[in-house]
Amino acid sequence: MSNFVAPEVKKFVAWDYVVFAGLFLVSATIGVFFAVKERKKKTSKEFLVGGKQMTCGPIAFSLTSSFMSAVTVLGTPSEVYRYGASFVLFFLSYALVIIFTAELFLPVFYRSGITSTYEYLELRFNKIVRLAATLIYILQTILYTGIVVYAPSLALNQVTGFDLWGSVIATGVVCTFYCTLGGLKAVVWIDAFQMIVMVVGFTTVLIRGTTLNGGTTKVWEVAYEGTRLNIFDFDVDPLRRHTFWTIVIGGTFTWLGLYGVNQSTIQRCISCKSEKHAKLALYLNLLGLWTVLVCAVFCGLVMYSHYKSCDPWTAEFISAPDQLMPYFVMDIFSSMPGVPGLFVACAFSGTLSTVAASINALATVTFEDLVKKGFPNLSEKMSTWISKGLCVLYGVLCTSMAAAASLLGGVVQASLSIHGMCGGPMLGLFTLGIVFPCANWKGAMGGLLAGITVAFWAGTGAFLYPAPPTKSIPLQLSTLNCTLANSTEALTTAAAPTAALDRPLLADTWYSVSYLYFSAIGCLGCAITGLLISFITGPNKGEDIPPVLIQPVCNLFCFWSNRLKALLWCGVRHNSQEVDLEKNQPKVTANQTGTDDTFRNSSNKENKCQFPGYNPKEKSYTNMSRESRL
Repeated sequence: MSNFVAPEVKKFVAWDYVVFAGLFLVSATIGVFFAVKERKKKTSKEFLVGGKQMTCGPIAFSLTSSFMSAVTVLGTPSEVYRYGASFVLFFLSYALVIIFTAELFLPVFYRSGITSTYEYLELRFNKIVRLAATLIYILQTILYTGIVVYAPSLALNQVTGFDLWGSVIATGVVCTFYCTLGGLKAVVWIDAFQMIVMVVGFTTVLIRGTTLNGGTTKVWEVAYEGTRLNIFDFDVDPLRRHTFWTIVIGGTFTWLGLYGVNQSTIQRCISCKSEKHAKLALYLNLLGLWTVLVCAVFCGLVMYSHYKSCDPWTAEFISAPDQLMPYFVMDIFSSMPGVPGLFVACAFSGTLSTVAASINALATVTFEDLVKKGFPNLSEKMSTWISKGLCVLYGVLCTSMAAAASLLGGVVQASLSIHGMCGGPMLGLFTLGIVFPCANWKGAMGGLLAGITVAFWAGTGAFLYPAPPTKSIPLQLSTLNCTLANSTEALTTAAAPTAALDRPLLADTWYSVSYLYFSAIGCLGCAITGLLISFITGPNKGEDIPPVLIQPVCNLFCFWSNRLKALLWCGVRHNSQEVDLEKNQPKVTANQTGTDDTFRNSSNKENKCQFPGYNPKEKSYTNMSRESRL
């Protein structure tokens, strides 16, 4: 029970519900619009990748909205409030991630003509590797989506009085509805709308909060005095929760697993009408990521300025740190009906966009990697209906998974931990395939298992035995000016959590590694083990691998010497690659091998319904019918 008298904070009123319901209504309407508009287009490709005619603008909005979920809207301001503004260093991580994705991974996926990123793994290795990666991705996405659905619903329920399971079910139903009806085009355009709602919501909170707390200069001064602006901590200790190195290095690995090889991201990029549009969408998306990050960080500083002498978490006015942001909104907008509804719409815009992206990507992966393999002769009409059925199935699964998310702690750390433990080994697997021609399927499979093992070992240990308080203790939080209830004792700082007894030997070392390093551990574990196994079992020969499956990264460093570049290609014939203009498939002009034929046959089978109008000079699909364009 709290020792303090909680100030009265109003709950939702009619106007808040009207604004919030408007978000769901507009989202559902867009889904219906595309269902009607695209009703004559029966192919599963149209449904899953939008006919490969999307432009960079809506894709950029969609990418930002999908990955800046309610975890960002609610979790990041809370992180800044408690631990300081070092979270802003993620702007460096985001920049590195987008560069690697656009220049290393995307060209390979786009030119391969694939729909699922895991098709690449079969072309490069074999079906076993593809199946294993697909199953891990499905598990990762369902777990993450459960957090995205449950966490904002719980936070908003306890602060605003908004019904918990009502919001969970509403989220699942609406996302499933417009994914099933409208396909990828509906998801992308709804994401663009929700991105606008998210920025408007953040901006409204920032303006009101800054005004109430004396302006930007005052907020900055209070944050400085409260040590919230100690951003550049260059301590190399990997056990420290957030330092410059953990955020820039660990954050880059974590988000690269989320962006560079994630089906949800790549599916949007390969739906663009050209590789140039896909890259441009990624770089425009970077501006969106920076914008949302800065808004979230500054919201955290404004919150600290507002509650600097009466922290609602320490005073037990709220039961979890993730409720700080909605509590703050209900506090400062208590006299402005409808505005809290706008913020809730902002939070749920992030949730809707992320859940929709997950459902669409899961349906695509399952259809391309599992259904089509078992039933290769399905008609296009049946394929489309199965794709829609998979959207419904995964909508139900992701909504149901929300029930398990309450066990995973803070939303930011929980979500990034899951991405690190699953995404890191997947990043290592794709890196093996794209960068190292010598890697064979045995190395890929062994590396994936090793990466998953070490990442889950570290992540599970960290969950069971949290890091010592000295490595992750929040900054000082005061209740000095809170109104006491039945005692005259004032609590001036938040009490530090106590360390658990009987901790194993690894608890204060291996299990205490920053959660941002889980992805790096999994990625490096997979890559190193994969290379070792490949050399032990006999490495692949470069001339046996179609050049389109390998990205010659050495060209960047050896641009002055063609001979050195050819040496570092490890036998892959990048200089003899041409494009088959009719099939849009790569072929090699000399020394053909069985692997090249296998690749072409497999790719042609996967892409026998290739879209008309391919322009080989622009690497794009530019002659589609006018009505299919957006």
